[in-house]
Amino acid sequence: MKLKLLCFSIGIFLPFLLKAQGVITVFSEDGDKFYLVLNGVRQNSVAQTNVRVDGLTNDFYSGKIQFEDGSKPDITKNLNTKDAATSQFAEVTFKIKKTKDGELKLRYFGATPVPVNYNPPPDMYIVHYGQAAPVPAQPAYQPAQQTTVVTTTTTASNPGGVNMNVGAGGVNLSVNLSDPSAGTNGNVNMNINVPNPDVQTNVSRTTTTTYTTTTSTPQATYNDAPQPQASASNCGFAMSSANFGSAKNTIAKSSFDDTKLSTAKSILASNCMSADQVAQVCGLFSFEESKLAFAKFAYGRTTDPSNYFKVVNVFTFESSKTDLNNFISNGGR
Repeated sequence: MKLKLLCFSIGIFLPFLLKAQGVITVFSEDGDKFYLVLNGVRQNSVAQTNVRVDGLTNDFYSGKIQFEDGSKPDITKNLNTKDAATSQFAEVTFKIKKTKDGELKLRYFGATPVPVNYNPPPDMYIVHYGQAAPVPAQPAYQPAQQTTVVTTTTTASNPGGVNMNVGAGGVNLSVNLSDPSAGTNGNVNMNINVPNPDVQTNVSRTTTTTYTTTTSTPQATYNDAPQPQASASNCGFAMSSANFGSAKNTIAKSSFDDTKLSTAKSILASNCMSADQVAQVCGLFSFEESKLAFAKFAYGRTTDPSNYFKVVNVFTFESSKTDLNNFISNGGR
């Protein structure tokens, strides 16, 4: 009986014990790498192009974007974590967009219900708010070889020209000259030095001794938060029926196709759909152009792309069907 009362009490108070949490996602439209700062705390230790922070319990956070490229100025903006339409915690997405004047701005992109089972795209950096962002690992030391060469030179010299007897490298030639008309005799002694080819001269000998020493050179390797691995279609499972129903209602509330399209894309930025679900979302658009744009965008976020013929059947015009079929045949390009 006590156990039943305890379970009953937990069932009543559990909703109050579990505090709702929101999610903020920021991505760069042009691929500029950045750091996301919330309430003065940098969330990613390595510059990224797509950052998702979950576990947020406040309605607003003071946000700042610091670009890896220091020449780009910081962007500051208050970031909300609740959907303005429902006042409930949601996954609120913002994008870094370049204006017509070339200025970078942080714009609201859309809000969707927080998914229960989130399957992130492979290029997204995930952060749990309040937990320390991963920091670069200590440098891994790897041995590097350093070679020291010591050269010793020994030089031996031979003067190359010495007065030597014949056979030892020189010839001593004596010439006697007489002039009968002068009545005198002349003796001329000449020393001719002929180098002996068997005697080496100016010999230089070089001896090289090599010593090898080993030193440790730090080579830094950085270990960051593990990034999720995606399948070929970037998706593992589709949205649950309940989450898809909420998402579909959120898209349908918009009055214009442009708003519906941006909201639907925002939902797919953090969720995956089946081909049937994509076809249902396509049915919410009024114009074929919007349907086609979403169908192409959703192809890479579909759990069963082999069933995409169901999406093709949603279109009215043959030209739209042909366009989508060509898109699929080209691997989503």
